Amino acid sequence: MVDIKTNIKTVLNIKDNLQDPVLDVLINNVSSHLKALLGKEEIPSSLDFIVEEITIRRYNRIGSEGMKSESVEGHSISFYDLKEEFAPYKSIIAAHKEPPEKPGRGKVLFI
Repeated sequence: MVDIKTNIKTVLNIKDNLQDPVLDVLINNVSSHLKALLGKEEIPSSLDFIVEEITIRRYNRIGSEGMKSESVEGHSISFYDLKEEFAPYKSIIAAHKEPPEKPGRGKVLFI
């Protein structure tokens, strides 16, 4: 099975290892964010595509982190707000999310 970084490098047409440290940081950040959303310690392999797609978006945004849109000579780019970058995957994430623990029956002791 091909790993996440290899898939990302293929999509971005990166043929050397010069960008590996940057990709490692981005992959780690996206993975940590997704783990927090899932409430799990590990990301299921079926959700690796989310890490790949969001990492590619963040990589393409390097140098334009604070911008919401950019327009140069008729070419316009609109970026996802970082708060909303997982929005297209909400239903998929919800299906894999850990269910909340049900409160147990308690006891009351009167003294």
